[in-house]
Amino acid sequence: MASALSSRVAGSRLARPSGRASRFVVAAARPTWYPGATPPKHLDNSMLGDYGFDPLRLGSKDKEVLNYYREGELTNGRWAMAAVAGILFTELVGRGGNWWETGANVESSFDLKTLVIVEVALFAVLEAYRARAYEKTGETGLGPFAPFDPLGMRSDETRLKELKNGRLAMLAFLGFSSQAAVQGLGPIACLQKHLADPAHNNIFTSSVGAEATIAVIALGILPTLIESKNVLQGTDEEEFRPIPW
Repeated sequence: MASALSSRVAGSRLARPSGRASRFVVAAARPTWYPGATPPKHLDNSMLGDYGFDPLRLGSKDKEVLNYYREGELTNGRWAMAAVAGILFTELVGRGGNWWETGANVESSFDLKTLVIVEVALFAVLEAYRARAYEKTGETGLGPFAPFDPLGMRSDETRLKELKNGRLAMLAFLGFSSQAAVQGLGPIACLQKHLADPAHNNIFTSSVGAEATIAVIALGILPTLIESKNVLQGTDEEEFRPIPW
């Protein structure tokens, strides 16, 4: 009887996970930006596309700031999707020269000063409307004002796809801009050059090869450094400060 009771007590002690262990189990149960990551407390998986990625804790101040940053991410993602599509189209049709010079080569009956004034005034109106829409609905798009949604554009699935495609487009635009600065070529021309000789035409053999190598190594060891910090810290309370002063 006593031995059975002691074995049950011992078993219960072994079965009870520590607070930190249970925290890692919960973290592993949701998608994260790398396997086994422990998301910060303010990223509680209540938003679409939340993978626990906020290394600088930009959204940790309050929920309103986090929502504002999310809308900013969506807005920049939408602009990036339009830019990436425009860049690829410009290079495919072969008109206007390099994509970063296309605007300068477009003929117009208006002089540059007039165009700047018109565009500034137009965007001031649009930005004011966007700010008021955010104050009323918490969103900056036109979705909340649409009278109907036959295509299901406001479904969680579609909104998540928009968010993911926007993130990919922002990375793509960063890549296009880097190619233009380093190679002086558009994305399609760079792809053709790479496919012609992959071993010699890649980012590691370019003029920024050393920087690219360091960046890849840093990104590769970043998850290990984060997890090592979490283990050595030995507490469930976050004491992370991106700027130590």
